[in-house]
Amino acid sequence: MNRYPLWKYITVAVALVIGFIYTLPNFFGESPAVQVSSVKATIKVDPRTLERAETTLKGAGVTHDGIFLDSNGVKVRLKDTDTQLKAKDVLEKQFNPDPQDPQYVVALNLLSASPTWLTGLHALPMYLGLDLRGGVHFLLQVDMKGATTKRLDATAADLRSLFRDKNVRHAGISRDGDRITIRFRETDVRDKGRNTLADNQPDLQLVEQGEGSDLRLVATLKPEAMKRIQDFALKQNITTLHNRINELGVAEPVIQQQGADRIVVQLPGVQDTAKAKDILGRTATLEIRMVDDTPGGLEAAQSGQVPFGTELYVERGGAPLLVKKQVVLTGDRLTDAQPGFDNQTQEPAVHLTLDSAGSRIFKDITRENVGKRMAILLIEKGKGEVVTAPVIRTEIGGGRVQISGRMTTTEANDTALLLRAGSLAAPMEIIEERTIGPSLGAENIKKGFDSTLWGFAAIAAFMIAYYLLFGFISVIALGSNLLFLVALLSMLQATLTLPGIAAIALALGMAIDANVLINERIREELRNGATPQAAIAAGYERAFDTIVDSNVTTLIVGLMLLIFGSGPVRGFAVVHCLGILTSIFSAVVVSRSLVNLIYGRRKKLASLAIGQVWKPGNTATAPAGK
Repeated sequence: MNRYPLWKYITVAVALVIGFIYTLPNFFGESPAVQVSSVKATIKVDPRTLERAETTLKGAGVTHDGIFLDSNGVKVRLKDTDTQLKAKDVLEKQFNPDPQDPQYVVALNLLSASPTWLTGLHALPMYLGLDLRGGVHFLLQVDMKGATTKRLDATAADLRSLFRDKNVRHAGISRDGDRITIRFRETDVRDKGRNTLADNQPDLQLVEQGEGSDLRLVATLKPEAMKRIQDFALKQNITTLHNRINELGVAEPVIQQQGADRIVVQLPGVQDTAKAKDILGRTATLEIRMVDDTPGGLEAAQSGQVPFGTELYVERGGAPLLVKKQVVLTGDRLTDAQPGFDNQTQEPAVHLTLDSAGSRIFKDITRENVGKRMAILLIEKGKGEVVTAPVIRTEIGGGRVQISGRMTTTEANDTALLLRAGSLAAPMEIIEERTIGPSLGAENIKKGFDSTLWGFAAIAAFMIAYYLLFGFISVIALGSNLLFLVALLSMLQATLTLPGIAAIALALGMAIDANVLINERIREELRNGATPQAAIAAGYERAFDTIVDSNVTTLIVGLMLLIFGSGPVRGFAVVHCLGILTSIFSAVVVSRSLVNLIYGRRKKLASLAIGQVWKPGNTATAPAGK
């Protein structure tokens, strides 16, 4: 009656072992580290960078606990913070000899101190939030006026191309504040221009002004178009910040919108505030220019005589390149960039998609420059670098552009990422900055751990005193629930914050409720005269429906918090929902397995150690189970 088949016991045992393995990394803590990553797309962090860093540290007499290369760069694990600071200074001098033109990001970091065998099993600790791990918090203000101005400038250029294509004569197009003024000399031409704009620029609101030979059309953005532009600028900036923060190797950064024009950035574990501010404040723009292939021009530029209207750059691979100053296209015209392969040569390539205006411009440029080279540059802090410089083989229309040649698959992925989100859609400034030290984070962890520990101890003492052996079994089930919950959070690489610790403590309090229901149901069956074995079976079976009902209603509330909440509320909701699922399994399956192991094989069972059982009509209490 109360025996599980062998496979159920094996399932419970395997679940407990897996839970223990994936919970274990959380007890090893973190060790200080230094990370070296690239600032520029044309500079790659590879095994040679790793060897260079190791040689530099060895020459400076800095000992480390391990150095390795991953997708974020070279990481050096160190024994203490003093050694960490010394290693950072040594590597900074080696990799960035010119502080005004840094080539690499050398930043302080924290790495998990888990043993290699655990890491090999992908058993990683939970990410800790800013309030537990320490780090930096920034609030950035997006310049929405700058985003609108940028769009109006682009729109003015579009109108010139549009009127040229439609053969509409105008006397000049200029932007004045948040308005675009188009001048005409004749009324019928102005009417034609107005109709052309109405058909091709639905986002513009037009007003006629002037008289005689000074006729004007004043165009402003419609309110809905203005809102759309600002929303896009905010989302694009968030995407760009995500890509930039990858250079710091921050685990689970928080980057989210706050209000209509602000972005919150939280970087847990980042100790180098100055470096974080430098990366967040970078302003990069993408430009497409033509390469100057004039005979003798490159040689003259290399000798110091740069021809008028050109600039000297170095392309990937180190070859010098003479590029015209005139900008053909900017990154504003790019709507997408994806890595792929050339259909003919099967070489790695990047496929670009341009907007309608960009497509027209690009088609004209490629038609007029077949056989010539075109350079794609990233301009940052007033300095530019050539990402790639392909040869134009044919006229390219339809807004689909391919970049290929001398590029690996990894470089194609990096270039696509850079082109997709290499520049900010609108300027930003840091209006609030907070730093939370690791010591405060450690104090928060201790308080959260102590609250959970004392709560667990209080529940355990009550359950054992009130339900005796069944109370002890309930405590073991509660411990397994905590084990499963922490293991799940670690496997999912969830971010634990103070609200998450509160949710764990709450989950423990709610989880024991299921065991109380089971134990009381068994007592009720005993009071009604059932045998101990029958009381165990009926207690678990009849309490199950009540347990599921109560937990489902709580789960619904947790899901609502998860869907509609944000920030700390969502963190609480994630732990809360997972805690409900693990509590059902531990209270019903794990505790039943233990009860079956203890009582299942005893055919002549006279009583159960489940505390006092009061029977109706008796003034004295009967022994448990009789």
